[in-house]
Amino acid sequence: MTTQVAQETGSGAASIRPFPKLNYPEADLNDLRQRIKATRWPTKELVADDSQGVQLATMQALATYWAGDYNWRSCEARLNAFPQFITEIDGQDVHFIHVRSKHENALPLIITHGWPGSYIEQTKVIGLLTDPAAHGASASDAFHLVIPSLPGHGYSPGPTVLGWDPVRIARAWVLLMERLGYPKFVAQGGDWGASVTQELALLAPANVLAIHSNMPGTVPADVLAPATSGGSAPPGLSAEELHAFDQLKDFYAKHLGYAIEMANRPQTLYGLTDSPIALAAWMLDHDKDSYELIAPAFFGHPGGLTRDDILDNITMYWLTKTGIPSARLYWENKLGFFDVKGITIPVGVSAFPHELYTAPRSWAEKAYPKLVFYKKHDIGGHFAAWEQPQLFSEDVRATFRSVRTSA
Repeated sequence: MTTQVAQETGSGAASIRPFPKLNYPEADLNDLRQRIKATRWPTKELVADDSQGVQLATMQALATYWAGDYNWRSCEARLNAFPQFITEIDGQDVHFIHVRSKHENALPLIITHGWPGSYIEQTKVIGLLTDPAAHGASASDAFHLVIPSLPGHGYSPGPTVLGWDPVRIARAWVLLMERLGYPKFVAQGGDWGASVTQELALLAPANVLAIHSNMPGTVPADVLAPATSGGSAPPGLSAEELHAFDQLKDFYAKHLGYAIEMANRPQTLYGLTDSPIALAAWMLDHDKDSYELIAPAFFGHPGGLTRDDILDNITMYWLTKTGIPSARLYWENKLGFFDVKGITIPVGVSAFPHELYTAPRSWAEKAYPKLVFYKKHDIGGHFAAWEQPQLFSEDVRATFRSVRTSA
């Protein structure tokens, strides 16, 4: 890496501690492999498609590779190459990557992941954003980059008290950035990260100069209501708007089961801690398009994500036992994902075709009075930074150019 590692200081509750290098005992990895091999498999689904859920052939192909040729140590080595830290905020330990660009006028940027992702998603964009000149872009677009793990995800341990919802997480992120010496900054997020990022814009508009989202809240109320209830589209929608309505209606009707269970009964999901195959299947079944992009990788046809990409992330969830702690965020949350929030600071939107819905420009312009960037892509899905790091990075750079002089 050509970026400079930030030197963290402090003492007591506000101190920033180095995150220890990952080196899981071989016994933990052997236990994982043995559990995979000991899986009690169900019978094959009774349909020719994935309408009954994650298909048996996909999971058995995943299991064969996971218990055989997959190498977690390679992931450990890649993660250990990044400067990582832990700090306590509001009684909660928060893990994060912090990479300062070598470019003096770099803009501080915090990127927040979602579920079933992790900070692993964003590792592909670290070089692209902190050292753009090394990747064919301008040094003037450089960022100082902070990538935290959501509480209960990865190496941010599960909260031991109630209340850690997106609003509280956003407050913690403001404190984190101030602690790192960034009183003014920009923010980016998808999935839960989109929710946290929008709350940042609402809670701290004096600190947050602008935001970017690849899963924005733009859906008008008269569209969202019938989409979530199975009703008909309101009259007068354009072709793009009708497509977005159909995407949302299909998602809420057929692909939201995981979120409903986690929002209501997260503690019931003991299989996420006890069975690696249960955990993997649960994580693969996030949404229809993501599954259809991921499953072929286990049959030799990787798309934006490889077998190792997928299993690096799942293995980290397994080793950290964060299946249920991460699920509790759905129980805590009281906010909508796609509704208009009333954000008044500058916003950039990336609309990917295989996101839960592809936000039309018309909705983005109404939802965000200061829309400074919008781009609709031909490829890419829910895990944008992970699947399409180059396109993602280009959009992030373009969004924040207009606010750099305010930092």
